[in-house]
Amino acid sequence: MNQPFIKQEKIRFKHIDYAGIVFYPRFLEMLNDLVEDWFEEALERPFSKMHETNGIPTVDLKVQFKNAARIGETLTKKLWVKELKTSSIICGFQFVNQNEQTVLEGEVTLVNVKIQEDRQSIKAEAFNEEMKNKITNYKL
Repeated sequence: MNQPFIKQEKIRFKHIDYAGIVFYPRFLEMLNDLVEDWFEEALERPFSKMHETNGIPTVDLKVQFKNAARIGETLTKKLWVKELKTSSIICGFQFVNQNEQTVLEGEVTLVNVKIQEDRQSIKAEAFNEEMKNKITNYKL
């Protein structure tokens, strides 16, 4: 059975607002970090190399904030593939605190794009077979 991609993140001062809880845009940055880590560590396609000719922009994002996260807590961030299409991936994600409470969950759609040589336009590009096989390892 396939497993989700999992990373942990400690909530730091930089993540919180005046009330001492994570400011919601920081969750989206944490999600982007999770996607970037997944591409580098699991799919062997680091953004530093990919972005020379390609990209993987988010085209749709659904987020539900379930519970507050506070400074000092450690979140377990999980990402898995719900659907793999020709040039896009729909991923589910969940952030859970130490008490096994869901803090954040949702769905993100990523599209594989080719960046044109003039860097002024992009166009969807199909995943190659090797990449499809790696992505499928995270399909739940």
